[in-house]
Amino acid sequence: MEIAFCLYKYFPFGGLQRDFIQILSACQKRGHQIRVYTMVWDGEIPADINVIIIPVKARTNNGRNEAFYHQVKTHLTQHPADIIVGFNKMPGLDIYYAADVCYAEKVEKEKGFFYKLTKRYKHYIAYEKAVFDADSHTKLLMLTQHQINDFKKHYKTPDARFYLLPPGIDLSRKYDQQIIDAKPIYRKKNAISEDQFLLLQVGSYFKRKGVDRTLKSIASLPNKIKNKTMLMVVGQDSPTRYQRLAKNFGIDKQVLFFQGRNDVVELMAAADMLIHPAYQEAAGIVLIEAIAAGLPVITTEICGYAFYIKHADCGIVIDEPYKQKNLNNALTTSLTNKSLLNQWSKSARHFADTQDLYSLPEKAADIILGC
Repeated sequence: MEIAFCLYKYFPFGGLQRDFIQILSACQKRGHQIRVYTMVWDGEIPADINVIIIPVKARTNNGRNEAFYHQVKTHLTQHPADIIVGFNKMPGLDIYYAADVCYAEKVEKEKGFFYKLTKRYKHYIAYEKAVFDADSHTKLLMLTQHQINDFKKHYKTPDARFYLLPPGIDLSRKYDQQIIDAKPIYRKKNAISEDQFLLLQVGSYFKRKGVDRTLKSIASLPNKIKNKTMLMVVGQDSPTRYQRLAKNFGIDKQVLFFQGRNDVVELMAAADMLIHPAYQEAAGIVLIEAIAAGLPVITTEICGYAFYIKHADCGIVIDEPYKQKNLNNALTTSLTNKSLLNQWSKSARHFADTQDLYSLPEKAADIILGC
């Protein structure tokens, strides 16, 4: 069987992109041929994968998306595939992997009447409707029940088309797969002293991930704690605005930005806490990665996977509506109580040992191949 995967952009450090590669590999391991359509591929191409780069030119994202879709549709008409799997919303999909929030819900909560007159709105709502409309036949691979509820609210999508997946963390990221004495060794490697606190924030698109909120919370710490706190931010985005913000807060010497690193597992082993106060996050696979690493977490309720932090009892979830003072208090409470951090770490490890945080690629492949 030949499976066509459609993805607007591939780069190696995105959560959606990692899921894409894992699901693609799970299908390939079962003996199926893989074809990928994308506008951009940044990184090494896996062996025996037919990657078709679709060159598009347009002034806007929605213009590029439309041009991409029409070219893919033409190519698939000439060279049919047995199954079409999309990792972005577009018409004509047999399977859609829902790593994004419901656009209709987002518009309802955040935008005004005149926004609905724009070409951008009309494009994104039409492509979402093509996937989730009650009359569509697309099977829907979902990450959280919250997503399902939002889409059903706006599109009356039948229950039978939704498939709720477990998370999909590679077992190599689990705490018990790391070297002995990983924390002191990796802290020394990254020039973090024993008496410093290391906070880690991982995720591309810094605005959406709430890096500004993180910087404000560090700036609010009592001086004795603040002066010993380091923050590493890892993700594909320009750090310029946030470097200026850190300088304005007087913490620029304590904040390091990285475009992407292959040693995030090591950083999680070295860190004292993952901080992820996102404004918007359909799931947030980095939260599950932290649990698997035994790393305490502070995050926001808006994140789809935030409920795992509550169930694991391994950190603090900031309630909605968000208030900066709640994040500030949570961070201060965490860093002034090492026994609490140790308890959260122990709880995260227990959860990683006893819950299914790993089988997403295989479950997704089962659904795709049973289409």
